[in-house]
Amino acid sequence: METKQLVSYERQFIVNMLTLMQDPEVYAGTETVHGIIANFLQLIQLKNAKLFLHSHQVANYAVSVAAKMRLPREEIERIRLAALLHDVGHLTVPNQVLAKVPYLSTREMSVFKNHCNAGSCMLENIPSCQELIPYIRFHHERFDGTGYPKRLKGVNIPLGARIIAVANYYDRFINPCTQNWVKTKDEAVRELLSLSGMAFDPEVVRAFIDALG
Repeated sequence: METKQLVSYERQFIVNMLTLMQDPEVYAGTETVHGIIANFLQLIQLKNAKLFLHSHQVANYAVSVAAKMRLPREEIERIRLAALLHDVGHLTVPNQVLAKVPYLSTREMSVFKNHCNAGSCMLENIPSCQELIPYIRFHHERFDGTGYPKRLKGVNIPLGARIIAVANYYDRFINPCTQNWVKTKDEAVRELLSLSGMAFDPEVVRAFIDALG
């Protein structure tokens, strides 16, 4: 059964990748953004169940923060959808590398960091996903300009990406991919506060903590 599932996953992944190489016109009116995201989430679940859970958790946190910041409903929905796919680029990263985060070699870190660009490239020919791409590509940028892939700084980082960054960091502590990175909620909040203004937008951190209650 496991072998059949793996074969099915590999076939579906190949079909999706081939489809993404088509002209943008191919997608016009053929499938809703929700259907496309559901397909990608299925691939993520088949690849790594923890990553699938993480994607949903980050989306839940991101929506809570966006609502706390009183963003327009349409923007909250964009952030939710982008958060669900923020790690879609991990489809290109071997599971043995994902399992070692954050304890990676220089070569493994290079492979890991590429997931931001890889994920946005997967969506670049899909018209209904264009507004999600900046949030996915830049969710590992840091507020002080030392992040990746473009070293964007401060408000030059899209707000949606800044929100996803905080939600992503928090959930990695609370529901980590490796048992060596477990922290309590209070410890995770203290980490966020200590990194406010450096890694994260202080306004987003405050909204996140308020949303946690």
